[in-house]
Amino acid sequence: MSLVDLCFGRPLRSSEERGQRLGPAAGIPVFGLDALSSAAYGPEAALALLLALGTVGIAYILPITLCIIVLLAIVYFSYRQTIESYPNGGGSYTVAGQNLGPFAGLLAASALMIDYVLTAAVGISAGVGALVSAIPALEPRTLTLCLVILLLITLVNLRGLRETGALFMIPTYLFVGTLLITIVTGFVKVLASGGHPTPVVAPPVLPAATLGLSVWLLLKSFASGCTAMTGVEAVSNGVTAFREPVVKTAQRTLTVIIGILVVMLAGIAFLCRAYQVGATNPGPGYQSVLSQLTAAVVGRNTFYFVTIASILLVLSLSANTAFADFPRLCRLVADDGYLPNPLAVRGRRLVYTAGIITLGIFCAALLILFRGITDRLIPLYAVGAFLAFTLSQAGMVAHWRRTGGPGSRFGMFVNGLGAVVTAGTVAVVTVTKFADGAWITALLIPSIMATMYSIRHHYDKVTQELANPVALTLDRLQPPIVVVPMLSLNKVIRAGLQFALNLSPDVKVVHVECTVNKEELLKQWNEVVAEPLQRSGLPVPQLTFLDSPYRFVIAPIVDYVLELEKQNPGREIAVIIPELIEKRWYEYPLHNQRSSWLRTALLRKRTQRVAVIVVPWYLDS
Repeated sequence: MSLVDLCFGRPLRSSEERGQRLGPAAGIPVFGLDALSSAAYGPEAALALLLALGTVGIAYILPITLCIIVLLAIVYFSYRQTIESYPNGGGSYTVAGQNLGPFAGLLAASALMIDYVLTAAVGISAGVGALVSAIPALEPRTLTLCLVILLLITLVNLRGLRETGALFMIPTYLFVGTLLITIVTGFVKVLASGGHPTPVVAPPVLPAATLGLSVWLLLKSFASGCTAMTGVEAVSNGVTAFREPVVKTAQRTLTVIIGILVVMLAGIAFLCRAYQVGATNPGPGYQSVLSQLTAAVVGRNTFYFVTIASILLVLSLSANTAFADFPRLCRLVADDGYLPNPLAVRGRRLVYTAGIITLGIFCAALLILFRGITDRLIPLYAVGAFLAFTLSQAGMVAHWRRTGGPGSRFGMFVNGLGAVVTAGTVAVVTVTKFADGAWITALLIPSIMATMYSIRHHYDKVTQELANPVALTLDRLQPPIVVVPMLSLNKVIRAGLQFALNLSPDVKVVHVECTVNKEELLKQWNEVVAEPLQRSGLPVPQLTFLDSPYRFVIAPIVDYVLELEKQNPGREIAVIIPELIEKRWYEYPLHNQRSSWLRTALLRKRTQRVAVIVVPWYLDS
């Protein structure tokens, strides 16, 4: 087995695609990990802003969470309809593009791309942040740990969807199971105590209030808590990854993900209020909300450490949802000509390799820029997701108006309500987070869209220029003038000359005088080339010496070819470049790369009558 097969698995045939598709059990870890893991940092993000109210602020986490759950339910019903109406996937991009026009589609795609990159970066940094809070000695290694986890997730996704789902299944269900057990246990204790449970381990005492209650503060808390909704669009984007019946399987997966998320969000908010658990400031003494809550309900026992370990693991692995969806979104956009074509090509494991690697690079850049600190990334978060939600809802309204049929009025009502609510959320999130970093997202979205339009313009220009070829010209056919550059006469050059003589009787060999002894070269030329050809009655190639006082090799040859083209306006010029090919890739840098530089230099001259032909000579052949 080769090293590549060991790392990435054996190549898969196109016919094996059906076997790579996912059922609900594997689909939840692949497409739901981001949404489910947001229960670990969404409520905490909301509580962090309520910290300024002291103990009074905890009372507001439940109504804020209920508002988020209502919004989540609206989005859920909308995406169920999206899955049924657009079973080929694409989510917000497809819905907005087909119903509201290309501009709306690209706006949704840009917002989602930013959201996916942030999803990966925030998930990894949150996981590492929680690990560092448990083991403070690792704090200087925060960025290194983030990049190592990113690399591992990238490699796992390059192996294919099925293996990714199988690998992430255990930590996902361990996280869900332990958290649900904690919530149920806490709920039972609250009921048994008449609403005033005694914590096993008391949470830290909240600081005194520093601000008074205001609508602005509640809106900011709501906006931060909305990060718990990121990732819910993942299933609608990746419908084609599910096994038959595709629509039903995708809808079941989405239902389970949203159902579990609603229970966890409501349970965490309820127990935080009952046990008086609030956020703590980053730094010495920091404890995550889930750490405080689990300790308060069950104590710091084995179950506590298993729960915390599963939270750390799932937070770090939540980036996987972005790696499942970002490449699929890029494939759809690339199919429409707004992104580079390689993003639409499947790799050896039937995944969109270029998209996975691209996401890995962008995420690494973001982590390096913000040093892997979650608090610096959170303000950029959620704007893109809710903008995509809004465009998807509005697109579905237009879809129902256009298609009509049974249930269309109900569909329009649900999607219209969703569009209004999510649009309002976009405004709240953008305004409340603008100064903290949302302005970066506001600038990035039009920049990405401008790039997409420029890519499409390039492809349209190329298509137009290559279209409608004229009939072949057959009345002036003649062999080309063949030019063979020769630094020294060896087996590699001999192979090039042999090929040149098969193309045309008009062969010109060019030697740039630098270090080779001219007399010795001429003697070798006569023995190897001139005399055998003369004995056979064949024309001997013209040998031309070019002077190069400054030891330049490439420029004199290029000038010679261009001058030859100018002197022969009716002839094609074929430049034969003999090239030594090493047996092993690591031996390639041991030789000069003049052949590659010459090929590039000639092609950059953009002359239609000059063709470049590489003749390889394989070492050890």
